[in-house]
Amino acid sequence: MRQNHSTTPRFPRILGSLLLLAAAGVFTVGAGPLPSAAATTPLDRVVPAPASVRPAGSPYRITRATRLRVDDSAEVRRIGAYLAGILRPSTGYPLPLTGQGAGGIRLRLADGPFGAEGYRLSSGPHGVSLTAGTPAGLFHGVQTLRQLLPASIERRTVQSGPWRIAGGTIEDRPRYGYRGAMLDVSRHFFTVAQVKRYIDQMALYKINTLHLHLSDDQGWRIAVDSWPRLAAYGGSTQVGGGPGGHFTKADYQEIVRYAGSRYLEVVPEIDMPGHTNAALASYAQLNCNGTAPPLYTGTDVGFSSLCVSKEVTYTFVDDVIRELAALTPGRYLHIGGDEAHSTSHADYVKFMNRVQPIVAKYGKTVIGWHQLTGATPAPGALAQYWGVDGTSAADKAQVAKAAQNGTGLILSPADRVYLDMKYTRNTRPGTKWAGYVEVKRSYDWDPGAYLPGAPASAIKGVEAPLWSETLTKSADIEYMAFPRLAGAAELGWSPAATHDWDRYKVRLAAQGPRWTALGITYYRSPQVPWPAS
Repeated sequence: MRQNHSTTPRFPRILGSLLLLAAAGVFTVGAGPLPSAAATTPLDRVVPAPASVRPAGSPYRITRATRLRVDDSAEVRRIGAYLAGILRPSTGYPLPLTGQGAGGIRLRLADGPFGAEGYRLSSGPHGVSLTAGTPAGLFHGVQTLRQLLPASIERRTVQSGPWRIAGGTIEDRPRYGYRGAMLDVSRHFFTVAQVKRYIDQMALYKINTLHLHLSDDQGWRIAVDSWPRLAAYGGSTQVGGGPGGHFTKADYQEIVRYAGSRYLEVVPEIDMPGHTNAALASYAQLNCNGTAPPLYTGTDVGFSSLCVSKEVTYTFVDDVIRELAALTPGRYLHIGGDEAHSTSHADYVKFMNRVQPIVAKYGKTVIGWHQLTGATPAPGALAQYWGVDGTSAADKAQVAKAAQNGTGLILSPADRVYLDMKYTRNTRPGTKWAGYVEVKRSYDWDPGAYLPGAPASAIKGVEAPLWSETLTKSADIEYMAFPRLAGAAELGWSPAATHDWDRYKVRLAAQGPRWTALGITYYRSPQVPWPAS
């Protein structure tokens, strides 16, 4: 079940060569000692692992004379300003943006084998060049560049440096086009500022999709003008009681705007026909008996359902989807569809057959939890698989058959990448219905070969959901997400040939000081060789 049922100098060049594997011409990361604060970070010490790395030559050093050279393009200048905003506070250097001169750090768009999100980073003693075919690719390259600098680059006060970027070339592009993280704001509400903070943390690891779980039994979190009590009343509580909250349309648009500035697409979810008690409590007519139930603050699941036989249900769904689609520039709208235990199979199929065309009518593509494959997924629809190793063969076969028939899959196996699962029995927040999920288990699987019978071509990406039954503040989000979110991001971005736990855990350990500098609360797993400091 998805939910909780209870509640120094550079390293010698020889080391760089030893870290290169010839297999398929792809670079795989080595597991050498972590560099000291004064060392140059090797090009391979990046998460997610780049597709190709060729160390060569001397590093580039950022100094007071460094310029950020940008194309005469508003998007490139904006990305240059974003990079300057990271580098200026810690270096104390002016780092002006300019379209003139040579050397420095150059950001540019150009034709090349980059795809929609790839980039090339070349570094040498005279400068750094970051090239991509799209602004998104350029932005992802900036995330790599910042990881090649000491972790103290992330601090907001002047640090000592030196600020060196290792010499050589990285050529990189993602394995999958969909690389997501989900935040549940329904069980506990999180503010716009808290969501923005999580967006920035996702962006560091090249995640490109924010899935927002906006409605559930415990709370409705988005204003709908045509059904105002959904937010005003249905959003007035949360798990365990408390004030709850909701996003105004302006709030939601600000989240969408901010995510877009980090090249993340927002996928809103309205879960239905189950997980709907907040809506049912807000409007009596959505219930088959015409009686509104009380608001709900517990954590049981599967007891609620919209009334499939009433026409007003589809008026309600049409209104909600119409208003939400108008606020959402992205391609997708998630309609949930899981744990509809109070809806008969026949009614579930009827409901999905009525609702999926409504999503299409408003220009969006359906995503649903993998139970959608028990109905008839619309053409182009994506099913999000959240099963576990012990999920029945019949359920897995149903999803695989849909994939064979053209339904794309997003993989979110709960006992691998559900970030709300406890790491161990001693983890304070979190749930354990899918088992304990330590960092190695979360990372050590291959999306392309995970689901028996599903064609590799059907796998569109990986998403790491974070359910919030036990989470009430940003520190809780961060502790459960880190380090595991970085691993999920690597599974979605990096070539399969780079996936190796023993090598990954060394690169992951190097992220710890960066998280500390960024003020991120994280779990210091004993499986990871974190720096002693």
